[in-house]
Amino acid sequence: MEEQHGAPEQAAAGKSHGGLGGSYKVIVYELENFQGKRCELSAECPSLTDSLLEKVGSIQVESGPWLGFESRAFRGEQFVLEKGDYPRWDAWSNSRNSDSLLSLRPLNIVGWL
Repeated sequence: MEEQHGAPEQAAAGKSHGGLGGSYKVIVYELENFQGKRCELSAECPSLTDSLLEKVGSIQVESGPWLGFESRAFRGEQFVLEKGDYPRWDAWSNSRNSDSLLSLRPLNIVGWL
């Protein structure tokens, strides 16, 4: 497996804390079944395909939750991604209209304690 290293990934690799004090980490793979180039994120990424990956084929959420979007800049259909493995697009989407995920951000949960 090849791991992408570059300025965009490094910028997104800082610690981010959720509304309940948790940290966020997701690994995004270019191909299905966790193959190909990969990118680890712990902060929002408005465009996964500008310089990080050509496409998103699978996702592993190590801590979260995360909110994925079918379009860049956090637009379009939204997908809530909880901790777990998503080996291909139909594991995170029931949509027949779109098989893409182009931006991600941590889902900050703020609630009454």
